Amino acid sequence: MNFYRFLPAALLLAAAICLCSFTAAQENPQPPKQTIQVNVERVNVGVIVTDHGGHFVEGLRREDFRAFDNGIEQPLIGFTAIEEPGQVLLLIEAGPAVYLLEGGHEWAADALLRGLSAGDRVAVVKYADSPATLLDFTADKGAVDAAFGQLRFNLGFGSLNLTSSVSKVLEWLASVQGKKTIVLLSTGVDTSPSNEAALLMQKLRVSDVRLLAVSLAGSLQNLQASGKKKSSANDSGKTAQQFEQAGELLKQMAASAGGRAYFPATAREFNSVYAEIALIIRHEYSLAFSPPIRDGRAHSIEVRVNASQTTASNRQATSNRVDHRQGYIAPIPKNEPATISPDK
Repeated sequence: MNFYRFLPAALLLAAAICLCSFTAAQENPQPPKQTIQVNVERVNVGVIVTDHGGHFVEGLRREDFRAFDNGIEQPLIGFTAIEEPGQVLLLIEAGPAVYLLEGGHEWAADALLRGLSAGDRVAVVKYADSPATLLDFTADKGAVDAAFGQLRFNLGFGSLNLTSSVSKVLEWLASVQGKKTIVLLSTGVDTSPSNEAALLMQKLRVSDVRLLAVSLAGSLQNLQASGKKKSSANDSGKTAQQFEQAGELLKQMAASAGGRAYFPATAREFNSVYAEIALIIRHEYSLAFSPPIRDGRAHSIEVRVNASQTTASNRQATSNRVDHRQGYIAPIPKNEPATISPDK
């Protein structure tokens, strides 16, 4: 699979300069405040349950789950076990930095496709300054593999608008039904306007889309460490700080969407991460409840697993980890869209 292109390590300077733009982007003047517009009649919640050893808890039933809206329990109007096919959107950074990645872990992405079920549908989207679709949702894994070969990466020092691109993808997925997951492959570098991150976090918290982030920065750091040309201690410290900021952004995005962030650095680690992501997608329970009140406000969501109903090996509620979306925007009367500002 030709997932990434490899160029000589001399291009490492391009990655460093591109990373520097992450800091500069935070200092850009803020454009006019944006708002999120949502209207919800049914709240869908994807739930992942793992035990204290990180193993997925299977065989749970509707009565094993309890859903809470702003702390008040709600009756479930929908429940689908892990057999339901998922919709997986692979969002791949296509900027200059990924030219520098080693080819050793390219084959590991096969683990993701191999681990998905036959009915799971996959789309492939790349981004730099904006997202561009390479392949719409399909269950044909061969077509997905072929789409990787269409990837073209931008040279130079162009934009890497991560948060604004993810925000746009969320808009695209709003009309897609069923279990939805964004698998983001990114360095975490973001040159979007400075208010985009806050807006995106709010969108992710109220979205029914799970985001799983795979950092590509570990591979770049390995290349820098093995490069013949040594940079000054000052430059190294600055680059390390930028990698840390980029990693924190990926963690925040994943946490806001009830997902997880991964930081692999070797081919073996990439393989393990892709395999786990495939398992997460296949082991997601889907719950639904009706909004109890039409007030147009942000509501928190909490899901609990009734440990007394689970298997003998999972009796302790405290040993189970439950991952799910954090909230939603309740509908308002007269079919008017609810709005929420990113700073509220």
